Amino acid sequence: MTQHALLTILGMGLVTYLTRISGYLLLRNKNYPRLTRVLEILPGCVMISLIAPIFVTGKLSDLIAVILTILTAMRFSFLVTLIVGVGSAGILRHLLPLLLH
Repeated sequence: MTQHALLTILGMGLVTYLTRISGYLLLRNKNYPRLTRVLEILPGCVMISLIAPIFVTGKLSDLIAVILTILTAMRFSFLVTLIVGVGSAGILRHLLPLLLH
């Protein structure tokens, strides 16, 4: 991995963390029931926006990863679901072509 790639990944992680923590810091002493409901739904919406395009690709590895992610989401928390989804997609994209050839 190049230094540029590492700095890019670290920068993206920092920006993601800052956006998540800033919302908490700005709204921690406020009580907005409607906003709270929207924020509780948001992670699911984000996951759907990431998963939906996979149905169009038709790649077997991606479709299996989506199925595993959906099954995980039915039973476990968002963090576990995210880890299983990303992990299974990466592993299957790497291993499935090797197994099918």
